This record gives sequence, structure tokens and C-alpha cells, in this order.
Amino acid sequence: MDDQPLPSDLPDPDALGDSFLVYEVEVGDEQVLYYGDLAGAKESVLRTLAPRFRERGYRVSLEYRTGEHVLIATERSTGIDGVPWTNVVLFGATLLTTLYAGSQWYGIDLATNPLALLGAWPFTLSVMSVLAIHELGHYALSRYHDVEATLPYFIPIPSILGTLGAVIRMNDTIPDRRALFDIGVAGPLAGLVATVVVTAVGVSLPPVSVSEGAIVAGLDIGYPPLVAGIAALLGEPLVYGDGRMVNPVVVGGWVGAFVTFLNLLPVGQLDGAHVTRALLGERIGAIQRVVPIGLFGLAVYLFVFENGRGAQLWALWGVLSLLFLRAGNATPMDETSVGRSRWVIGAVTLLLGLSCFTPIPIAITG
Repeated sequence: MDDQPLPSDLPDPDALGDSFLVYEVEVGDEQVLYYGDLAGAKESVLRTLAPRFRERGYRVSLEYRTGEHVLIATERSTGIDGVPWTNVVLFGATLLTTLYAGSQWYGIDLATNPLALLGAWPFTLSVMSVLAIHELGHYALSRYHDVEATLPYFIPIPSILGTLGAVIRMNDTIPDRRALFDIGVAGPLAGLVATVVVTAVGVSLPPVSVSEGAIVAGLDIGYPPLVAGIAALLGEPLVYGDGRMVNPVVVGGWVGAFVTFLNLLPVGQLDGAHVTRALLGERIGAIQRVVPIGLFGLAVYLFVFENGRGAQLWALWGVLSLLFLRAGNATPMDETSVGRSRWVIGAVTLLLGLSCFTPIPIAITG
């Protein structure tokens, strides 16, 4: 045993013997390490011990280090300690990159007036809002189920969209399939509401002029049924002639739809995998192995029959899905079924995800 005393709120090592035979304990400032031997399969051990630690305010993980099994207990905290500077800095950087991207869509000449960048705020607001509301949906349900999660991390990138999206991290065990379902489905549903609102506002705004040499003039956006349906319902066009295009706020709605579809792919740690894992349990394995095949197949189809338009995008996501597949799925501690109502919500969510799909989301023309 380590000389430093074991915190009184942690389980006694001898009490873990039915699952983990402890022979040494190391108490650190932030973690307590139990060294021992497994009394069963790794997943079975974690499923047995995680609830015991959770009710005492700790989360646990199991690792194999230099020939020893180590059960790592870390104190849980669902609150936010201090200022989350990383989140704040990334948020600020993404504001700048989306403002710059928006200036391209609005045709703002930054060379003559750099401060004109601020004129692209409607584009930035539309993109940031759909991403933020999506991630905050996850965060809110994580807090509801007492699962430790971070605030959103926005990903800035100097591109035509200005961002690669946003993510949150769940640093905790998932208590049951109901919690996994609720956390997984909350993001897409919240994001879809934001997407509908942003798209409706965008198609109602006047189109913008596009100069012949502008970057956006060489882009062809494919609108999914959700965005096209909103425009049709409001009686507004999505295609203009004579050097004009939709208001850039519509692009924010397009981003929301595209992000929703990608996140609902049932593979790895994506939202669609959380929902499917919660509904089907371990049977998700057979489903998620089909995802890379489908994405690569779509890329091949576009390469052969559509002159390669959009093929690179889906080939990239085929590669990413293979990486997601290797990362594994979230595993709830309690495998009790989620119930009929969540099955209905899950089916509706996945169908709405399909309404966000278009085979060629964006392509370079000419």
C-alpha cells in the first residue's frame, strides 16, 4: 500500500475482490490507482465497478500498464472550474475565421477596408448558432443525466466555411442506455431546430451579388431535401442568375444540415452511433461496418458517373469512418432497453438525418 491514506469516500480495496483483486494502491493528487488482477473480462469488471465508484463521486477506467492491470479512479465534477480558456480562445478564433469566410460569400473587399470584415456577421451568426445549439443540446442532456462533459470546443480553419465544426468531450462513464440515447439524440435534434430557423431566415433575405472572379462563384452547392423543402414552403428560390446567389445566411442552414447528417452516421463515437448503440445494444457492430463501404461506394459512383464531383469528400469521410470504427463505441453500464418512446424518437431523428443528405454537397464548377 502507498503511505498516503486512501480517501474515505473511495471503496476499500478488499471490497473490490469479487471483480478486481487489488494488491497495491497508489494515491496521487488527482487520481487513485488500484493495481491488481482481473476477476473477469475487462468490460464485465468495469460494468460491475463503475456504479460503485460513481455513487461515491468518482469515475473509473481500466488500463494495462507495463504488465499490470490498473484501475484508475478520478473524482467527478460536472461543474466548470474557473474560466475555460481553451474553449474561449477557440471560440474567438472561430469567430474570426467565420467572419473571414463570410466576407468571401458577401464579396467584401478587405484589402481596402479590413474592418469591413465585421459586415459578414450574419454569416458568422448563422454558422456559429447552428453549431453551438447542436453541441449545447449534448451538454444540457449530459448535465441532466449527471454525466461529466466539457463545454463546446469550436474548430477554426481558414476555409470557405471558416470552421470544421464543434465538439464536446464526455469524460465519464455512461450510466445506462437511456442516458446514452438522450445525450446522443439531443445534439442533432437541437441542431435541426436551429437549422430550420436559420434556413427560413436566410431564404427570406435578399440575394447577394457575386463577382466573376470570386472564390464562391466557382462553387456549386447541393441543397439537401430539408433546405430545399423549407425554401419551397416559403416560396423562395435557391438558385439565382445574373451573378447573384442566395443570401449567405442560407449557407449557415446548409452547414447545419450537412453537420447533422455527418453526425448521425452510426459509427464510432458519432451521435448516430450513440443513438444506434442505445437502441440496438451490441448489435451496432454489424451496422457500423457497413458505413465505410457505403461512403467509399458513393465516392466511386460519383467518380464514375458524375465526373468526380463530390467524390473526394466522401472518400475522405470513408477514411475517417474507418478511424471512428477503430475508436469503438460508448458503452453504458446498464444495458436495460430504452423503451418504445425513445425508439420512436430515434427512428424520427435518423429519418430527419436522411433529409439532410445530398450526394454532392459542394463541388467546384468549371
